[in-house]
Amino acid sequence: MRNSLVSALIHTLGNAIGLALAMLLLPGFRIGLTAFIVAVLLFTVLQLLLRPLILKFTRKKLPALEGGIALVTTFCGLLLTSLLISDMQIGGLSNWLLATLLVWLGALVSGALLPRYINTGEEGP
Repeated sequence: MRNSLVSALIHTLGNAIGLALAMLLLPGFRIGLTAFIVAVLLFTVLQLLLRPLILKFTRKKLPALEGGIALVTTFCGLLLTSLLISDMQIGGLSNWLLATLLVWLGALVSGALLPRYINTGEEGP
């Protein structure tokens, strides 16, 4: 149970970092301060729910997309989050593509680095 909570925390922090990167680096990508917190939580929940659905669909219909499932999930999560959060603007097509890459990259890097600094309750070697 503790590992699941730590994993969810790491995933949420990674998404927060990714969304913050997109806000800092992309003109036209805006999220209000209060909406940022809601967007991070909603985006994380949507990603966790969408991933198995998209993975199941791609395995059956589009197996070539299976390698990019994280990018597809990130894009779908951003799309749904932006539709549900009125204080979130992503901008044009280039911002959508770059935001997907930045959020995915921020979550990937932080997901690889944060477990080193957050105690998961497991003993080291």
